[in-house]
Amino acid sequence: MKRIYLSPPDVGQLERKLLLDAFDSNWIAPLGPHVDAFEREFAATLGVPYAVALSSGTSALHLALAALGVGRGDLVVTSTLTFAATANAITYVGATPVFVDASRDTWTMDPDLLEEELAAQSRAGRRPAAVLAVDLYGQCCDYERLTAVCERYGVPLIEDAAEALGASYGTRKAGAFGASAAFSFNGNKIITTSGGGMLVSHSRTVADQARHLATQARDPLPHYEHSEIGFNYRMSNLLAAIGRGQLTTLRDKVQRRRSIRSRYQETLGSYSGIHFMPEAPYGHSNAWLTCITVDSLLFGATSEQIRLHLESCDIETRRVWKPMHLQPVFRHCPSRRGRVSADLFNRGLCLPSGSSMSDADQWRVIAAIADAPRHLTGTPERETMTERMTRV
Repeated sequence: MKRIYLSPPDVGQLERKLLLDAFDSNWIAPLGPHVDAFEREFAATLGVPYAVALSSGTSALHLALAALGVGRGDLVVTSTLTFAATANAITYVGATPVFVDASRDTWTMDPDLLEEELAAQSRAGRRPAAVLAVDLYGQCCDYERLTAVCERYGVPLIEDAAEALGASYGTRKAGAFGASAAFSFNGNKIITTSGGGMLVSHSRTVADQARHLATQARDPLPHYEHSEIGFNYRMSNLLAAIGRGQLTTLRDKVQRRRSIRSRYQETLGSYSGIHFMPEAPYGHSNAWLTCITVDSLLFGATSEQIRLHLESCDIETRRVWKPMHLQPVFRHCPSRRGRVSADLFNRGLCLPSGSSMSDADQWRVIAAIADAPRHLTGTPERETMTERMTRV
């Protein structure tokens, strides 16, 4: 029986055609015509004027901070419930992350706690250099409220939209908020270039500075001259070709992942103790990963026991992100609360959600989850998914 992965790449013939076009053109290097085209097409998809194709989502976060002049000794307030790249990028510029807990209603940064943190910093005579808000598992933060708080305290906002391409907040697309936004095209994202990222902005100044820093900060002279430290962060022309093909099917990929989430909700939602990550009423999630929380007393198994059982069935699942304030490397960083994020980590599980997953594979996942309590030593027999479906 084949292994079911959490979120594998979903590529087709157009990507292959464009990749071979790039190969045959001999643009086997960073930059090139596919990079230029990918930037234009990506910006148009989001409704923003500027996009800079980069080597990773992490490099996009790094340059978003650097382009704003965030540096050594600064504080950057960010979400604690996120992947480590968000906080790592803050340390790259020499700043210190300040972690803010999630809202239980959205799993994204709690605007009330952000207000508390910025107010406390203001009373202490400090002003953070930026707020870096994370769109989580395909869902946008509450940007109306976050933007109002940031403007009230004069702190620029950056959007980590690495997981949210194709999502929206109201009528605006993910990535359209703040001074700039960062996307990831890692192999497990909703579209992929195998490895890569994108910085987008409404500011030409920010985009130009990011582009300059990404190309080793080379000065515009006929020889190699550098007045500041730069980075080798530009995207390959080959990878951009793949990204262009992927972008054409973004709408279909979002629709498929939302359909997958709906089936999980329809089948597993009736089981006591299983609850799904809420979709905020202010937006439209891309359903990058379907996430559940498990009440083990009601369901009969913990999220970790479910994960281990599915692994024994050759099905990949993953715990919800471990909050940054609980990570050993960031244990000395300040944080504002954290109980909600810690609870989501302890009880949360990400389910296979790839847009290429077949219906049969999804039913296999559903049956394995439903049957997990039966496979625990000393656990009473429960109705299997197959029996339940037959009875219904």
